[in-house]
Amino acid sequence: MTVFGELLSPLCAAPDPAPEFEETRWARVLARDKSADGDFVYAVRTTGVFCRPSCPARAAKRENVTFYATCDAAAAAGFRACLRCRPQAAAGRDARASLMESLARYIDAHAHETVKLSCLAEQAGMSPFHLQRVFKAVIGVSPKEYHAAARLRAFKMRLRDGGDVLGAAFDAGYGSTSRIYEQVEGALGMTPSSYRAGGLGETIAYAARKTSLGTLMMAASDRGVCFVQFGDDEAVLLENLRHEFFAASLLPAGPTSTAPLDAWMEVLSGHLAGLSPSPELPLDLRGTAFQISVWRFLMRVKPGEVISYTQLAEGVGAPRAVRAAASACAANRIAVLVPCHRALRADGGLGGYRWGLERKRALLVAEGRKTVLL
Repeated sequence: MTVFGELLSPLCAAPDPAPEFEETRWARVLARDKSADGDFVYAVRTTGVFCRPSCPARAAKRENVTFYATCDAAAAAGFRACLRCRPQAAAGRDARASLMESLARYIDAHAHETVKLSCLAEQAGMSPFHLQRVFKAVIGVSPKEYHAAARLRAFKMRLRDGGDVLGAAFDAGYGSTSRIYEQVEGALGMTPSSYRAGGLGETIAYAARKTSLGTLMMAASDRGVCFVQFGDDEAVLLENLRHEFFAASLLPAGPTSTAPLDAWMEVLSGHLAGLSPSPELPLDLRGTAFQISVWRFLMRVKPGEVISYTQLAEGVGAPRAVRAAASACAANRIAVLVPCHRALRADGGLGGYRWGLERKRALLVAEGRKTVLL
């Protein structure tokens, strides 16, 4: 599994429901429009195959064709990829992508060892320079960054299993205690000993408000907002917060809070009600280097503007890591303030949203988007 494998996927297996796009898409299929490759695929019910729009095969009958936004969606519906036009290659699932994913799995298995770029390049049959570029384009981070993340995951797993800090460090491949604090304290968001205790010693204040989009809960550490989520039940949201910060001290906002959370919630509630602009609050972002780069890029997308997942991947310097960029959106735990709702599919469709598509649509409409596709 790659570093992004554990993240939620925003893709679904249902065909694209936007009827106004179907005839346009069918016209592009009849024209074998190569510029449409990667934007969508079409599946033929009589053959059980899905193709890219430019497939040179004889055109199917229109009544037998169903459109899907992604190869994954078509495959989940039971169709297989066309061997002639190889639609998965158009979506970045070509041989090079498979090779890079294999190298990522190799790094996962050897996270506790020194993994040299020259060794990886030899396995891939590429020059180190070329491998570096292709790996980052496909996976979203460099081999060195991926290895650091894999080692950190191993370290965290050993700490959560109850191992002592020193033993976990050496098992994960860190050569000395100084290396632990140099490399992992910032990524953990706390000291290793605190992480081993599940965040024990860290205080997180929380508050909840009823909004037009349902119950909204916000939580903050002493570094800033670390949790903003929508839901229908405050108790469920609090349980989600406990899961994210499983042994930190959770305090309801008030005089004893470590952050001015009541005021921040008031400002954010006012924004959701259309009474004020989006607030600029201090954020405590916790994630992989790639996730944080995606979230920071999203924070530069202005209200009323949108960006496709493809543009998002390009914006963080990893143009072929579209799925990873979408997964980073799905892993975002700070709704609205990290505006992942402004990321859409290439055709303008909503794509996915961790807190429901109706909330995503409502946020976009409130920001000035007059039309939003499903």
